[in-house]
Amino acid sequence: MKGTIVYIVLLISFFSFAQEKEKAQQSALKKSNDYVHEGNQLISKDNFVSAEMEYRKAISTQPTNMTGAYNLGNSYYKKGNYEEALYREQEAAKNAVTKEEKHKAYHNIGNILMQNKQCREAVEAYKSALRNDPADDETRYNLAMAKECAKHQKKQNKDNKDKNNKDKKDQDKKNDQQNQKDKKDQKDKKDQGDQNKDQNDKKKDDNGKPKDNQEKKDKQKQPRPQQLSPQQIKNLLEAMNNQEQKVQKKMNAKKETGIPIKTDKDW
Repeated sequence: MKGTIVYIVLLISFFSFAQEKEKAQQSALKKSNDYVHEGNQLISKDNFVSAEMEYRKAISTQPTNMTGAYNLGNSYYKKGNYEEALYREQEAAKNAVTKEEKHKAYHNIGNILMQNKQCREAVEAYKSALRNDPADDETRYNLAMAKECAKHQKKQNKDNKDKNNKDKKDQDKKNDQQNQKDKKDQKDKKDQGDQNKDQNDKKKDDNGKPKDNQEKKDKQKQPRPQQLSPQQIKNLLEAMNNQEQKVQKKMNAKKETGIPIKTDKDW
């Protein structure tokens, strides 16, 4: 009997604690919703800063309140802050309880990803949205657009990859041609150096001295034609005159005697 009484007391205490906890959660949720409502009023007046504060209060008061994160994400989206908007909408999708809430969150996630040009990821977000509400035509239309965008991006990525590969091959070919040209220039320069060295070696004698100077000296050592002195020239001219006189006498004698006279040589 005593044990039964203790059990009943514990059971009553448990239920009381559960009720108090539920009341606290309901109170927190109500307070969170009040903050959301206030934020909605402020955002309708384009008071984004104050609205953001109210939405943050709603999330802080009740972290599992999907509406606070969802509306805050929408406000960021309208301001073009897609990074923060994506974070808040993903938070909303995580805390969403009903299919309707999940559908709205994933739909907005898809829209944000499309703004970020993340088409492939947007396709998956829209698919998640349609799993929770297959009849939504707007989500279905957005999914078709995301698929087309993803297809285009895939083709563009392939084209860019092909272009990069072609540019790399062209650059490699250009580098190879330049390397071959450099090697040829080096070889030509070496060959020219060897040729100049051979020519220089040919101009040197066995002792390594330049042959030009030696040839010049040898040429200077060669005997020059003997030069006649003035007296020798005078004697030669006299001899030539005497010879001419002898020939003249013979010619005169020929005329007198009529006998042909043959000279020693033609002059």
